[in-house]
Amino acid sequence: QGRPVESGGGSVQSGGSLRVSCILSKYTYNHPYCMGWFRQAPGKEREAVATIDNDGTTTYADSVKGRFTVSRDNAKNTVYLQMNNLKPEDTAMYYCAAATDVPYCAASATSMDFWGEGTQVTISS
Repeated sequence: QGRPVESGGGSVQSGGSLRVSCILSKYTYNHPYCMGWFRQAPGKEREAVATIDNDGTTTYADSVKGRFTVSRDNAKNTVYLQMNNLKPEDTAMYYCAAATDVPYCAASATSMDFWGEGTQVTISS
């Protein structure tokens, strides 16, 4: 089915914006799926940031609500995470993950089948 592929990320100052992208395999995109953005900072556990399913239903961690938006482009099999008003505590490696043919979308790392390699996001104060 193919692993997701992230792109984007980078370094910005506090208050800035970044967008990360994730290309899902055609198989995943054309079946019931749950796609999640996760992040992991040094010394911390991996945490769910946002999810989106094939119906377009989204969920967000409380820490990013109102600042981050997950969206998708069906023509490109691509999911985006737009991150605005970034804070130093958002600094982490961001991972795209997907689960295919699932009855519901859970914001849980253990529920994901395929993971991207991650892209670094660094916010300076």
